[in-house]
Amino acid sequence: MPGNWNYHQVKRNVFHYAFTAKHIRLLPLGWNTENGGKIGVRLEVFGCAYDSYVMQMNGDDSVAFMFPGKRFRTLQDHFAVNFKTLEQDGLLLHSEGVQGDILTLELRKGRLVLTIGLGSSTVNQVDGRTTMTVGNILDDQHWHYVTIKRYGRQVNFTVDAHTETAISKGDFTYIDLDTQMYVGGVIEPNVPHLPEVPNFRGCLENVFINGINVINMAQDQEPEIRIPRQKKMHYACRDILWKPMTFAGPNNYLQVPGFFRKPRMFVKFKFRSWDYTGLLMFTRFADDLGALELGLSEGQVNVTLFQPGKKKLQFAAGYRLNDGFWHTVDVAARDNLLSITIDEEEGSPLKITNPFTVRTGDRYFFGGCPKTNNTIRKCETKLNHFHGCMQQIFIDNEPVDIDIILQRRWGRYAELLLGTCGITDRCTPNPCEHEGRCIQSWDDFICLCENTGYKGEVCHMSVYKESCEAYRLTGKSWSGNYTIDPDLSGPLKPFEVYCTMKSDKAWTIVMHDRINGIKVTGSTVDRPYIGDVNYWNASWDDVTALANTSMYCEQWIDYSCYKSRILNTPNGRPYSFWIGRNNESHEYWGGAFPESGKCGCAINQTCTDARFHCNCDADYRQWYSDKGYLMWKDHLPVRKVVVGDTNRTGSKAHISLGPLRCHGDRSIWNTISFTKPTYIEFPTFRPGSTVDISFHFKTYRPHGVFLENSDDWLRNFIRIELNTTQNLVFIFMVGDGILNVTLRSPVPLNDNEWHFVQAELNVKLARIKVDYQPWAVRRFPGQTFVTMEFTHPLLVGAANRTLWPFLGCLRGLRMNGATLDLEGKANEEQGIRRNCTGQCLNATIPCRNAAQCIEGYAAYTCDCGNTAFDGFYCHKDIGAYFEIGSWLRYNIRKKPTTNEEWWANWLDPHYHNFSLGYNDTSDEIEFSFSTFQTPAVLLYISSFVQDYMAVILKKDGTLDMRYRLGLITHKYQLSFRNLADGYPHYVNITRHNRTIRTQVDYMEPIVEKITLVEDGRFDSPKNIFLGRVMEVGDIDYEIQRHNSPGLVGCISGVRYNIYAPLKTLFRPNETEPPVTVQGFVSESNCGAFPPVHGYVPWEADHWFTSIEYIYIHDDLGLFWLTVVVAAAVILLFIGLYSIYIYLYRYKGSYHTNEPKNFLESPGGSSSRPLTGTLEKKRYPAIEEDFRSD
Repeated sequence: MPGNWNYHQVKRNVFHYAFTAKHIRLLPLGWNTENGGKIGVRLEVFGCAYDSYVMQMNGDDSVAFMFPGKRFRTLQDHFAVNFKTLEQDGLLLHSEGVQGDILTLELRKGRLVLTIGLGSSTVNQVDGRTTMTVGNILDDQHWHYVTIKRYGRQVNFTVDAHTETAISKGDFTYIDLDTQMYVGGVIEPNVPHLPEVPNFRGCLENVFINGINVINMAQDQEPEIRIPRQKKMHYACRDILWKPMTFAGPNNYLQVPGFFRKPRMFVKFKFRSWDYTGLLMFTRFADDLGALELGLSEGQVNVTLFQPGKKKLQFAAGYRLNDGFWHTVDVAARDNLLSITIDEEEGSPLKITNPFTVRTGDRYFFGGCPKTNNTIRKCETKLNHFHGCMQQIFIDNEPVDIDIILQRRWGRYAELLLGTCGITDRCTPNPCEHEGRCIQSWDDFICLCENTGYKGEVCHMSVYKESCEAYRLTGKSWSGNYTIDPDLSGPLKPFEVYCTMKSDKAWTIVMHDRINGIKVTGSTVDRPYIGDVNYWNASWDDVTALANTSMYCEQWIDYSCYKSRILNTPNGRPYSFWIGRNNESHEYWGGAFPESGKCGCAINQTCTDARFHCNCDADYRQWYSDKGYLMWKDHLPVRKVVVGDTNRTGSKAHISLGPLRCHGDRSIWNTISFTKPTYIEFPTFRPGSTVDISFHFKTYRPHGVFLENSDDWLRNFIRIELNTTQNLVFIFMVGDGILNVTLRSPVPLNDNEWHFVQAELNVKLARIKVDYQPWAVRRFPGQTFVTMEFTHPLLVGAANRTLWPFLGCLRGLRMNGATLDLEGKANEEQGIRRNCTGQCLNATIPCRNAAQCIEGYAAYTCDCGNTAFDGFYCHKDIGAYFEIGSWLRYNIRKKPTTNEEWWANWLDPHYHNFSLGYNDTSDEIEFSFSTFQTPAVLLYISSFVQDYMAVILKKDGTLDMRYRLGLITHKYQLSFRNLADGYPHYVNITRHNRTIRTQVDYMEPIVEKITLVEDGRFDSPKNIFLGRVMEVGDIDYEIQRHNSPGLVGCISGVRYNIYAPLKTLFRPNETEPPVTVQGFVSESNCGAFPPVHGYVPWEADHWFTSIEYIYIHDDLGLFWLTVVVAAAVILLFIGLYSIYIYLYRYKGSYHTNEPKNFLESPGGSSSRPLTGTLEKKRYPAIEEDFRSD
């Protein structure tokens, strides 16, 4: 029962099942230790009056309730009984009928067993008995409340707060019982199905049979109650006087005195425990004669006798004594003889005869030794402290009085709970899922998951992948048998399939028992042949789950006929059909589509007789077939095949069905994107005591909530969120306050890359992981209770409606193995799109010049970092105007490559290594320029060796590129026309290994190859020069010849791999950019046109006003419509005639409007050529010539 997590609020616990108590005792099992570890108690209990009817049963008693009319035939029943006992076995209720009906409720080995049968059929060999088992260690002398509710074949069996549900075997729904029902035992020996357990010994309370109070009727001596031998019953419950004690601490022990120096020793006690090891009892003999130790080890009682100067004597007794039940240990010792009896089996005590002397000591230790012991007669053991319960301790035939010990008047103890047995069965109900085996100790349990197909703390997570596609995505590339689990941690078991692995998909193939075909004769429509299809290694639910989660499925079906009709087309009642998913019958055949009522030949127009829609419906006396693939996934797999027209003379059919073939995994690629602050609602998640969640996400946002489910007051919730760019948090409150598990990723998670998240919560731990990083784990103490009872809908994309909304993409969301259909919740108006489509994919104004679009999902930005451009859309050209003699140098690397770097890059050449400046095998260069002046070296890249690359504008205006890699200089002609025309020209050069691709403006690209005998690496680049080459050292003669006077003009958008010299100069992002400038170099856009933005849709335009549509009447009559058309034609003719008269009225006359030559000089000299003026004065020359007139 969870308590408060603070001191000022009220924590209200409403119990699902009421409990009955006269006194309430609180045993705090855990509390918050952060603030001093103090416990405060405020308790208020609300309940109702309780009527108690009690009966004491002594093991030889029985009460029989006679049914009215001596018959009990019902469709619905409700039985209830409360009991408490110290016995492991006992009969509570029993009744049976002559037709095989039976109802028995009995206690076996401390567990309650219900056997119910609604009748057995000897003809059909149907055994209608169903057995259900609930509870454990119910022999604890506490009241236990049992209810049995039945309606038809459905039975709910509840013990205390645990309910088991089952569907009874057989086909009957009524239970028929004869004469009577026995309560507490059966006395008559002639009962056909007499239970093997003894009669009940203990107390019964409020025994109700369909509302009839049996104990009350027995008290009133009603005639329907029969008590054998007219024995007097006791209608009160006498409590057992023995009081147990609980050893529950890490240093617990009980020390009691004994008679000193007696020659005989007798010790007897009862214990119960789950632990494998622990000290039961230790005593040291008087006069230093040795010691005796009783310990629990591997489920046995080990007896160790210590003697001074001799080897210790050891032996063991008993078997599986750590099963949680009470066990009796009786030890007797005297000189040279020691005997031990387990569970009072007097016929087989273990006796040891060895020479030793017994003189009893004056103290006995139970459960452990004191932590500090300075006395002479001390307790020494290597065993752990015992954890469990003890009672009825006798020392030398004298009982140990717990009340005196409790008053500290006798003996000593530490960390004991006196007067109660606080043992807890952690394995009932079994916390291990999927048939895992539970092994427990005093404060913990372990699940053994071997051979279950599952793993984890509670055998919850599947060992296998959900599909062949999932195996392919993990790198499995070979075809063969694989085990898959379509619902992962869900209730369905894994099964084996055959996976055919392809490069782009993986086919999942499930075989069945109808592959070889079925021969059918003698069937009619009213008595058809029904062929069940049994799939190998898989149940019907298994293959249905596979088809449901696949992207595509198909199954081949072939109906071969000899005078046997199939669908009876075109208008008759179908003779044959097949049954698929959901037990629905389908009246279309292979190759056709649903609801068509046709076979594949009708779709392809290849039927034998065009009057019919199937080949077999022609009803010819020769073999035909209708075959093809069934491809409608929602109808597959095929469950049954029904054939109904093979009863005529000579009529027969042969039907074969291929394996189920599926590919794809819809759960993996079920994707949506959140582009607005919103959320998706799913039905309330009801996980029970274990939850696992997995999904993929990607986002650029630093935080956001992926999902949340809670109750009305947020006192019970789970939530997964991205708290910061590197913190992934699993927050929950499931019974012990608000807790969280935080995974701190070493890399940012908001990098717009897909990340895979897994989270799990159970009674032992909570954990979360992302991608291949280790799990972040928070373990719980052993006394943890997990209650995940949510009432609100599951929210995906936000928490508490709109708190910290997630903007980004989600795919493949699974919760406890079930796939949530995210795409089915897509809504464009709410900002939820199918697939991962944010703003970048359909951006109104896309990012230009190969800039990276950074998705914000609600918005987007353009990353211009690796471009030579600027602006919001990376559309602004960054250029520079170079005066004569000016130049720019960009330092790529300040020192040459070391031998280690050279060899490292030789062994592993990657493009990104170019940032280190050595041995690059790929280059990408782009820029644009405009000039009238030739020659010029537009771009030059030097190195610490002889390698270089240059783009040269020659004297005739053509463009060349020179590449030196190693010893040979390569010359490439980029353009054959004059580019010194003052217009901007774009140049792109790309080299990958030995292939060079060049393009100028919009001309066809030119591809060149470097021969294999030459070097293919550009070694150790050093500087980038624009305008002129001012490199120190030897420079190629062709470079020197074209290097003067340098570039006079504009160059822009310069980029060499990741380096943009002009952008670094004019948009520096560091304090000392590696750029050197000489002469006049000024920023310019180089005559680039203003950017043309894309069309902005009206729904995204804030300045848009609604469009006004002018309404034109269309209800004019035909007469007026004719008049309007005729008037329009006349007006058009008049207009054309007027234009003709205007244009040709001066035909035959010549007029000139030539202006005077303004460029003519006063002296009458001829005008100067315009090109010469522009070359001399460059751009402003025209205005100066006009002023000279």
